[in-house]
Amino acid sequence: MDMTTNYMGLKLKNPIVPSASPLSKNLDGIKKLEDAGASAIVLYSLFEEQLTFEQEELAYFLDRGTDSFAEALDYFPEHDDYNMGPDEYLEHIRHAKEATNIPIIASLNGVSSGGWINFSKKMQEAGADALELNVYFLATDANQESRQVENQYRVILNAVKSNVSIPVALKLSPFFSSIARMAKELDDDGADALVLFNRFYQPDLDLENLEVTPGVVLSTSNDLRLPLRWVAILYGRINASLAGTTGVHTAMDALKMIAAGADVAQMCAALLKNGPDYLKTVLRGMEIWLEEKEYESLGILKGSMSQKSVAEPAVFERANYMKALNDFRDYVL
Repeated sequence: MDMTTNYMGLKLKNPIVPSASPLSKNLDGIKKLEDAGASAIVLYSLFEEQLTFEQEELAYFLDRGTDSFAEALDYFPEHDDYNMGPDEYLEHIRHAKEATNIPIIASLNGVSSGGWINFSKKMQEAGADALELNVYFLATDANQESRQVENQYRVILNAVKSNVSIPVALKLSPFFSSIARMAKELDDDGADALVLFNRFYQPDLDLENLEVTPGVVLSTSNDLRLPLRWVAILYGRINASLAGTTGVHTAMDALKMIAAGADVAQMCAALLKNGPDYLKTVLRGMEIWLEEKEYESLGILKGSMSQKSVAEPAVFERANYMKALNDFRDYVL
Protein backbone atom coordinates (compact mmCIF):
# COMPACT_ATOMS: atom_id res chain seq x y z
CA MET A 1 0.00 0.00 0.00
CA ASP A 2 1.36 3.41 -1.01
CA MET A 3 0.96 5.49 2.16
CA THR A 4 3.19 8.38 1.11
CA THR A 5 2.11 11.99 1.43
CA ASN A 6 3.55 15.44 0.86
CA TYR A 7 3.50 17.84 3.80
CA MET A 8 4.67 21.41 3.09
CA GLY A 9 7.15 20.11 0.54
CA LEU A 10 8.43 17.24 2.68
CA LYS A 11 7.80 13.81 1.17
CA LEU A 12 6.75 11.52 4.01
CA LYS A 13 6.42 7.74 4.01
CA ASN A 14 3.03 7.93 5.73
CA PRO A 15 0.70 10.63 7.12
CA ILE A 16 1.18 9.99 10.85
CA VAL A 17 3.28 12.67 12.56
CA PRO A 18 3.68 12.72 16.36
CA SER A 19 2.97 16.27 17.51
CA ALA A 20 4.94 18.17 20.15
CA SER A 21 4.89 16.19 23.39
CA PRO A 22 7.19 14.91 26.15
CA LEU A 23 7.87 11.84 23.98
CA SER A 24 10.23 13.91 21.82
CA LYS A 25 12.02 15.55 24.74
CA ASN A 26 14.88 13.03 24.60
CA LEU A 27 16.63 10.99 21.92
CA ASP A 28 15.36 7.68 23.26
CA GLY A 29 11.76 8.79 22.77
CA ILE A 30 12.50 10.16 19.30
CA LYS A 31 14.14 6.91 18.19
CA LYS A 32 11.23 4.85 19.53
CA LEU A 33 8.78 6.99 17.55
CA GLU A 34 10.83 6.58 14.36
CA ASP A 35 11.15 2.81 14.88
CA ALA A 36 7.38 2.58 15.37
CA GLY A 37 6.78 4.23 11.99
CA ALA A 38 6.58 8.00 12.55
CA SER A 39 7.12 9.74 9.21
CA ALA A 40 8.30 12.98 10.85
CA ILE A 41 8.41 14.30 14.40
CA VAL A 42 7.45 17.67 15.86
CA LEU A 43 9.85 18.28 18.73
CA TYR A 44 8.81 19.28 22.22
CA SER A 45 8.18 23.04 22.15
CA LEU A 46 10.61 25.74 23.15
CA PHE A 47 8.70 28.54 24.89
CA GLU A 48 9.09 32.22 24.13
CA GLU A 49 9.70 32.87 27.82
CA GLN A 50 12.85 30.77 27.58
CA LEU A 51 14.18 33.08 24.89
CA THR A 52 13.38 36.14 26.99
CA PHE A 53 15.37 35.05 30.03
CA GLU A 54 18.49 33.06 30.59
CA GLN A 55 17.79 29.85 32.51
CA GLU A 56 18.91 31.30 35.85
CA GLU A 57 16.68 34.34 35.42
CA LEU A 58 13.76 32.15 34.36
CA ALA A 59 14.22 29.98 37.44
CA TYR A 60 14.29 33.09 39.61
CA PHE A 61 10.99 34.38 38.29
CA LEU A 62 9.36 30.95 38.45
CA ASP A 63 10.39 30.53 42.09
CA ARG A 64 9.97 34.12 43.20
CA GLY A 65 7.48 34.43 46.04
CA THR A 66 6.67 30.74 46.22
CA ASP A 67 7.73 30.69 49.85
CA SER A 68 5.19 33.36 50.78
CA PHE A 69 2.15 31.11 50.64
CA ALA A 70 1.95 27.35 50.70
CA GLU A 71 -0.30 26.78 47.70
CA ALA A 72 2.24 28.50 45.43
CA LEU A 73 4.85 25.84 46.07
CA ASP A 74 3.37 23.33 43.62
CA TYR A 75 2.09 25.76 40.99
CA PHE A 76 5.31 26.08 39.00
CA PRO A 77 7.57 23.16 38.09
CA GLU A 78 10.97 22.80 39.70
CA HIS A 79 13.65 24.46 37.59
CA ASP A 80 15.37 21.14 36.92
CA ASP A 81 12.10 19.76 35.55
CA TYR A 82 11.37 22.77 33.38
CA ASN A 83 11.78 22.67 29.64
CA MET A 84 15.30 22.68 28.21
CA GLY A 85 16.87 26.08 27.54
CA PRO A 86 17.61 27.65 24.13
CA ASP A 87 21.15 26.30 23.75
CA GLU A 88 20.11 22.82 24.85
CA TYR A 89 17.21 22.92 22.40
CA LEU A 90 19.54 23.64 19.49
CA GLU A 91 21.73 20.73 20.56
CA HIS A 92 18.61 18.58 20.79
CA ILE A 93 17.80 19.38 17.15
CA ARG A 94 21.33 18.49 16.04
CA HIS A 95 21.32 15.21 17.93
CA ALA A 96 17.84 14.31 16.66
CA LYS A 97 18.95 14.88 13.08
CA GLU A 98 22.06 12.78 13.56
CA ALA A 99 20.09 9.93 15.16
CA THR A 100 17.18 9.70 12.71
CA ASN A 101 16.37 9.44 9.01
CA ILE A 102 13.07 11.32 9.08
CA PRO A 103 12.27 15.05 9.04
CA ILE A 104 12.60 16.84 12.37
CA ILE A 105 10.21 19.75 12.85
CA ALA A 106 11.22 22.24 15.55
CA SER A 107 8.46 23.89 17.58
CA LEU A 108 8.27 27.42 19.00
CA ASN A 109 5.51 28.31 21.45
CA GLY A 110 4.79 31.96 22.17
CA VAL A 111 2.73 35.10 21.59
CA SER A 112 4.99 37.74 20.00
CA SER A 113 7.65 38.06 17.32
CA GLY A 114 10.38 39.00 19.80
CA GLY A 115 13.22 36.52 20.00
CA TRP A 116 11.45 34.13 17.64
CA ILE A 117 12.92 35.86 14.62
CA ASN A 118 16.60 35.25 15.33
CA PHE A 119 16.10 31.92 17.05
CA SER A 120 14.13 30.45 14.17
CA LYS A 121 17.23 31.01 12.02
CA LYS A 122 19.35 29.20 14.58
CA MET A 123 16.92 26.29 14.51
CA GLN A 124 17.34 26.04 10.76
CA GLU A 125 21.12 26.15 11.11
CA ALA A 126 20.92 23.40 13.75
CA GLY A 127 19.33 21.14 11.14
CA ALA A 128 15.56 21.48 11.57
CA ASP A 129 13.73 20.46 8.39
CA ALA A 130 10.78 22.74 9.18
CA LEU A 131 9.33 24.92 11.93
CA GLU A 132 5.96 24.79 13.64
CA LEU A 133 4.89 28.05 15.26
CA ASN A 134 2.50 27.38 18.12
CA VAL A 135 0.93 30.78 18.84
CA TYR A 136 -0.67 30.29 22.25
CA PHE A 137 -2.49 33.58 22.77
CA LEU A 138 -5.68 34.20 24.71
CA ALA A 139 -7.28 37.59 23.95
CA THR A 140 -8.49 38.83 27.34
CA ASP A 141 -8.14 42.59 26.82
CA ALA A 142 -11.59 44.03 26.10
CA ASN A 143 -9.96 47.06 24.47
CA GLN A 144 -8.05 44.96 21.93
CA GLU A 145 -9.86 44.68 18.63
CA SER A 146 -10.18 41.35 16.87
CA ARG A 147 -8.14 42.64 13.93
CA GLN A 148 -5.22 43.33 16.25
CA VAL A 149 -5.33 39.73 17.45
CA GLU A 150 -5.40 38.41 13.87
CA ASN A 151 -2.54 40.68 12.82
CA GLN A 152 -0.43 39.33 15.67
CA TYR A 153 -0.43 35.92 13.99
CA ARG A 154 0.43 37.46 10.63
CA VAL A 155 3.27 39.56 12.05
CA ILE A 156 4.83 36.48 13.67
CA LEU A 157 4.51 34.42 10.50
CA ASN A 158 6.00 37.10 8.25
CA ALA A 159 8.84 37.82 10.65
CA VAL A 160 9.88 34.16 10.80
CA LYS A 161 9.33 33.51 7.08
CA SER A 162 11.63 36.43 6.22
CA ASN A 163 14.46 34.85 8.23
CA VAL A 164 14.34 31.19 7.25
CA SER A 165 14.20 29.21 4.03
CA ILE A 166 12.78 26.00 5.49
CA PRO A 167 8.98 25.42 5.55
CA VAL A 168 6.98 27.12 8.30
CA ALA A 169 3.72 25.75 9.71
CA LEU A 170 1.39 27.80 11.89
CA LYS A 171 -0.67 26.06 14.56
CA LEU A 172 -3.98 27.89 14.81
CA SER A 173 -6.56 28.42 17.49
CA PRO A 174 -10.20 27.65 16.62
CA PHE A 175 -11.33 30.90 18.26
CA PHE A 176 -11.35 33.28 15.29
CA SER A 177 -14.62 34.89 14.22
CA SER A 178 -13.78 33.84 10.65
CA ILE A 179 -11.45 30.86 10.49
CA ALA A 180 -11.75 30.63 6.71
CA ARG A 181 -10.69 34.26 6.23
CA MET A 182 -7.82 33.92 8.70
CA ALA A 183 -6.61 30.78 6.94
CA LYS A 184 -6.72 32.53 3.57
CA GLU A 185 -4.72 35.52 4.82
CA LEU A 186 -2.06 33.31 6.38
CA ASP A 187 -1.95 31.31 3.16
CA ASP A 188 -1.48 34.53 1.20
CA ASP A 189 1.31 35.49 3.61
CA GLY A 190 3.17 32.32 2.68
CA ALA A 191 2.37 29.83 5.43
CA ASP A 192 3.58 26.45 4.22
CA ALA A 193 1.09 24.62 6.44
CA LEU A 194 -1.75 25.25 8.85
CA VAL A 195 -2.14 22.93 11.82
CA LEU A 196 -5.74 22.68 13.04
CA PHE A 197 -6.09 23.18 15.98
CA ASN A 198 -4.15 24.33 19.00
CA ARG A 199 -5.84 22.82 22.06
CA PHE A 200 -5.85 25.30 24.92
CA TYR A 201 -5.58 23.69 28.34
CA GLN A 202 -8.24 25.27 30.54
CA PRO A 203 -7.82 26.02 34.26
CA ASP A 204 -10.07 24.38 36.82
CA LEU A 205 -11.34 25.55 40.22
CA ASP A 206 -10.56 23.74 43.45
CA LEU A 207 -13.49 24.79 45.64
CA GLU A 208 -12.17 23.01 48.72
CA ASN A 209 -8.97 25.06 48.78
CA LEU A 210 -10.32 28.04 46.78
CA GLU A 211 -7.55 27.75 44.19
CA VAL A 212 -7.34 28.03 40.43
CA THR A 213 -5.56 24.87 39.35
CA PRO A 214 -3.71 24.20 36.08
CA GLY A 215 -3.87 20.81 34.50
CA VAL A 216 -3.84 18.74 31.34
CA VAL A 217 -6.88 16.83 30.14
CA LEU A 218 -5.96 14.60 27.21
CA SER A 219 -8.15 14.53 24.13
CA THR A 220 -10.41 11.68 23.00
CA SER A 221 -11.67 10.68 19.55
CA ASN A 222 -14.73 12.87 20.20
CA ASP A 223 -12.47 15.93 19.87
CA LEU A 224 -11.74 15.02 16.26
CA ARG A 225 -14.85 16.66 14.85
CA LEU A 226 -13.80 20.31 15.15
CA PRO A 227 -10.52 20.01 13.19
CA LEU A 228 -12.15 17.47 10.86
CA ARG A 229 -14.82 19.97 9.83
CA TRP A 230 -12.38 22.81 9.13
CA VAL A 231 -9.88 20.64 7.29
CA ALA A 232 -12.77 19.55 5.07
CA ILE A 233 -13.88 23.16 4.52
CA LEU A 234 -10.41 24.52 3.74
CA TYR A 235 -9.24 21.65 1.51
CA GLY A 236 -8.77 22.85 -2.06
CA ARG A 237 -9.35 26.47 -1.08
CA ILE A 238 -5.85 27.32 0.12
CA ASN A 239 -2.40 26.34 -1.13
CA ALA A 240 -0.89 25.59 2.28
CA SER A 241 -0.67 22.02 3.50
CA LEU A 242 -3.18 20.99 6.14
CA ALA A 243 -2.40 19.05 9.30
CA GLY A 244 -5.25 17.78 11.47
CA THR A 245 -4.55 17.46 15.16
CA THR A 246 -6.55 16.86 18.36
CA GLY A 247 -8.63 13.72 18.60
CA VAL A 248 -6.55 11.45 16.35
CA HIS A 249 -6.50 8.25 18.42
CA THR A 250 -7.24 5.37 16.04
CA ALA A 251 -6.62 4.25 12.48
CA MET A 252 -10.16 5.33 11.59
CA ASP A 253 -9.57 8.78 13.11
CA ALA A 254 -6.48 9.22 10.94
CA LEU A 255 -8.28 7.96 7.83
CA LYS A 256 -11.14 10.38 8.43
CA MET A 257 -8.67 13.26 8.65
CA ILE A 258 -7.07 12.27 5.35
CA ALA A 259 -10.48 11.85 3.70
CA ALA A 260 -11.37 15.36 4.86
CA GLY A 261 -8.27 16.68 3.09
CA ALA A 262 -5.39 16.68 5.57
CA ASP A 263 -1.89 15.92 4.34
CA VAL A 264 -0.94 14.56 7.76
CA ALA A 265 -2.66 13.57 10.98
CA GLN A 266 -0.78 14.59 14.10
CA MET A 267 -1.01 12.39 17.20
CA CYS A 268 -0.22 13.15 20.81
CA ALA A 269 -2.64 11.93 23.50
CA ALA A 270 -2.98 8.42 22.06
CA LEU A 271 0.80 8.00 22.09
CA LEU A 272 1.09 9.35 25.62
CA LYS A 273 -1.56 6.86 26.75
CA ASN A 274 -0.35 3.82 24.81
CA GLY A 275 3.34 4.44 24.14
CA PRO A 276 5.27 4.94 20.87
CA ASP A 277 4.68 1.37 19.63
CA TYR A 278 0.98 2.19 19.30
CA LEU A 279 1.94 3.90 16.04
CA LYS A 280 2.41 0.44 14.50
CA THR A 281 -1.18 -0.49 15.40
CA VAL A 282 -2.55 2.70 13.84
CA LEU A 283 -0.55 2.37 10.63
CA ARG A 284 -1.40 -1.30 10.18
CA GLY A 285 -5.07 -0.55 10.80
CA MET A 286 -4.97 2.12 8.10
CA GLU A 287 -3.35 -0.25 5.61
CA ILE A 288 -5.87 -3.02 6.30
CA TRP A 289 -8.82 -0.67 5.77
CA LEU A 290 -7.39 0.74 2.54
CA GLU A 291 -6.72 -2.77 1.22
CA GLU A 292 -10.21 -3.98 2.13
CA LYS A 293 -11.77 -0.99 0.36
CA GLU A 294 -9.48 -1.61 -2.64
CA TYR A 295 -7.68 1.71 -2.56
CA GLU A 296 -4.43 1.64 -4.50
CA SER A 297 -2.92 4.46 -2.45
CA LEU A 298 -3.66 6.84 0.39
CA GLY A 299 -3.63 9.69 -2.12
CA ILE A 300 -6.87 8.44 -3.69
CA LEU A 301 -8.64 8.81 -0.34
CA LYS A 302 -7.28 12.29 0.36
CA GLY A 303 -9.95 14.99 0.14
CA SER A 304 -12.64 12.58 -1.07
CA MET A 305 -14.87 13.62 1.84
CA SER A 306 -14.01 17.33 1.82
CA GLN A 307 -16.69 19.97 1.47
CA LYS A 308 -15.91 20.51 -2.19
CA SER A 309 -16.15 16.76 -2.92
CA VAL A 310 -19.27 15.57 -1.10
CA ALA A 311 -22.72 15.56 -2.69
CA GLU A 312 -24.17 17.91 -0.05
CA PRO A 313 -21.57 20.57 0.90
CA ALA A 314 -24.04 22.21 3.30
CA VAL A 315 -23.62 19.32 5.76
CA PHE A 316 -20.41 20.99 6.92
CA GLU A 317 -22.32 24.18 7.73
CA ARG A 318 -25.67 25.01 9.39
CA ALA A 319 -27.46 22.04 7.84
CA ASN A 320 -25.37 19.71 10.01
CA TYR A 321 -26.48 21.59 13.14
CA MET A 322 -30.18 21.31 12.26
CA LYS A 323 -29.95 17.67 11.22
CA ALA A 324 -28.06 16.73 14.37
CA LEU A 325 -30.69 18.32 16.60
CA ASN A 326 -33.52 16.75 14.63
CA ASP A 327 -31.93 13.28 14.82
CA PHE A 328 -31.39 13.68 18.56
CA ARG A 329 -35.02 14.68 19.08
CA ASP A 330 -36.18 11.59 17.19
CA TYR A 331 -33.82 9.46 19.30
CA VAL A 332 -35.25 10.86 22.57
CA LEU A 333 -38.84 10.42 21.43
